[in-house]
Amino acid sequence: MIELKTASEIDDLRATGHLVARTLDTVRAHAQVGTALRDLDALARDVLTDAGAHPVHHSRAREPFPGAISTSVNDAIVRGVPDHTRLTDGDLLSVSCAARLHGWVAAAAITVIVGTAQPGDTAVVRTAYDALADGISAARPGARTGDLSHAIGVVGRSAGYGVPAGLGGHGVGRDLREHPPVPNDGHPGTGVPLRPGVVLTVEPVLLAGGSDTTDLDDNGWTMRSGDGSRAAHVGHTVAITADGPLVLTTP
Repeated sequence: MIELKTASEIDDLRATGHLVARTLDTVRAHAQVGTALRDLDALARDVLTDAGAHPVHHSRAREPFPGAISTSVNDAIVRGVPDHTRLTDGDLLSVSCAARLHGWVAAAAITVIVGTAQPGDTAVVRTAYDALADGISAARPGARTGDLSHAIGVVGRSAGYGVPAGLGGHGVGRDLREHPPVPNDGHPGTGVPLRPGVVLTVEPVLLAGGSDTTDLDDNGWTMRSGDGSRAAHVGHTVAITADGPLVLTTP
């Protein structure tokens, strides 16, 4: 069942989204050569808690994720654990943040090139953001989730990147993961109809090597590219309104 949010509820969600965006901006500013992932996590946690919010993550057998944010480096795609690892020149860092403020949850993700870009990194990051923009543009009343998924997949696959199955966006609001799912590839005209009041995340994930395969890291959390290639993960929380898509996770 899809819960349609009212205009006032979307305003409340926008407040959470602003905080998520501010948190990611703080992390982006400090994602420099030599910075430890756990220090980025501490910064993010401070921004959230100072605003009265709490980080939100998917759990694993009721075990909480060990971080306020996810910090995925190079071949890590999602759920990278913020540990003692220090960023090095040329790292490709994807950061996802989800937070609950006054009962409402919003989420977003960014990918940052640390220091000097490695060959191909600029292109895969740019393409991920292009896919995000096209996916958001397709999130209009009267469309279906398949239209949004198709828009993302066309951009990624046309550039030769892998688009792993099982990773993508989803409904969001009272909880981090709500109905409907929003895959990163699909067929136009299929899926759930989009109506004003639907709120979801749009989250392109692209693998530079072109393969869709993934592996689960030994830590049981982190998903990695199956071929060892680098990954880009970006995303926004978006509300469907009568006037079109409204991005909620902006500063």
